[in-house]
Amino acid sequence: MNEDPVTISLTRDQAFVLSDWLFEVMIRSDQLAAIVPDEAVWSAVHSISGPLEKELPELFMPDYAGRLEQARNRLIAAAGGDGEPPESRGAG
Repeated sequence: MNEDPVTISLTRDQAFVLSDWLFEVMIRSDQLAAIVPDEAVWSAVHSISGPLEKELPELFMPDYAGRLEQARNRLIAAAGGDGEPPESRGAG
């Protein structure tokens, strides 16, 4: 088995949004098992979440929610999205 590390690069906005999502799934909602039923994947998920927390001082700033919303909006705009959840597109 090859245990050489793999490096993944994320923008700061990507890292911030991913960290928030991981926190929601792993800690606040305790839904990791429901979202990721393959326990072998959990190791990678946990390996990602720790370093993100250490690298992102935004996580501990008083204006966290505003910064997170701005990061989400930039990522959605960069991806050409409209900010609407996929299930609501075309409804109406």
